Amino acid sequence: MRRVAITGLGLVTSLGHNLKESWSNLIEGRSGVSLIEQIDTSTLAVKIAGEIKNFQISDDLLDPKEQARFDRFIHLGLQGTKEALEQAELLEGWKDYDPYRVGCILGVGLGGFPYIEDGCRTLIEKGPRRISPFFIPSMIPNMVSGMASIKFNIKGQNFTTSSACASSAHSIAIAATEIAMGRQDVMISGGSESVITPMTISGFSNMKALSRRNEDPSKASRPFDLDRDGFVLGEGAGIVVLEDYESAKKRGATILAEVAGFASTSDAYHITAPHPEGEGAAACMKQCLQNSKVNPEEVGYVNAHGTSTPLGDKGEIKAIKHTFGSASDKLNVSSTKSMLGHLLGAAGGVESVICIQALHKGEIPPTINVENQDPDCDLNVTPNKMVKKDIQYALNNSFGFGGTNCSLLFKKG
Repeated sequence: MRRVAITGLGLVTSLGHNLKESWSNLIEGRSGVSLIEQIDTSTLAVKIAGEIKNFQISDDLLDPKEQARFDRFIHLGLQGTKEALEQAELLEGWKDYDPYRVGCILGVGLGGFPYIEDGCRTLIEKGPRRISPFFIPSMIPNMVSGMASIKFNIKGQNFTTSSACASSAHSIAIAATEIAMGRQDVMISGGSESVITPMTISGFSNMKALSRRNEDPSKASRPFDLDRDGFVLGEGAGIVVLEDYESAKKRGATILAEVAGFASTSDAYHITAPHPEGEGAAACMKQCLQNSKVNPEEVGYVNAHGTSTPLGDKGEIKAIKHTFGSASDKLNVSSTKSMLGHLLGAAGGVESVICIQALHKGEIPPTINVENQDPDCDLNVTPNKMVKKDIQYALNNSFGFGGTNCSLLFKKG
């Protein structure tokens, strides 16, 4: 089995249009949650989100006509991919690699909901002849990986994973496997999501899943706090460049981290609710550590799924305690969803980038808005302020509807 290196990162979030801006604001504990501007929220019960303000994709990625044709999640994914390839020093081409051994697997949870809703309105109000011939390729989930492949001459594997909020975590696990098994040499992975729409917000809101702190957006997402009342929808993209370790070393790449291991399990319990004791999540983390041959006490940081829902946060803390045992007390846990909101299918990609940055920089981002910590969430959740800490391993959890779980373990480069 070959080692899997990480050589490039791309990040587009409500806290910044690139990795540098996003990371700086995360470490400062700033909130990216605000009143929504993309859509009219006058009839909606929820009016807040982790919305990316003033984002414009560069014309060299999509020309003005293409920008109008493709849904926003594709814009975000392409921008993140460009940044990751640039950091990896692979943006100018594949001179060190066969392009047929370079692949792209990106996770997307819902895909082009904005285009779907606009298309429904057009169909009802103006009739079928007014539906654009670009409607289907504008919104299908795999078009973000498809367009990345076209724009960057990626001729190897090209597809999308969709497993709700674990989508991009699963994409990284699959991409790492392809390199480890020797089937591909480079993989672009992670995920993208942008579904701040009336239908999406209404669906989650009517499930009682979303926070309704419209009067105080920056305080709305509060994982592990006793007064949490639901998650906040976010949007963005988190992209990683994975390479065969020896090949990356040979070409002189900066190795930021390694993929130490991963695992996936199922709760087999409920369509939306997590197992109250965190059984599936604990099994996932345990398998991840076992597959990595890493002891619990070697892990310094867990970027929790931590959505700010009453059941989810409790179950995950139980699962972490069950997995790490006495080593739990030495862990730093944090939920960066407290600042970014929940990016659904892109969450695992974004939070993997954050784990890798934490390893590379020696900085643990905080969980903000912890004002009255839930006694059932009694681990060190890195409340409100970042912590400087030299860590060797960081673990990222992603859990999704349908009971799907994925854990990724990263090793310092």
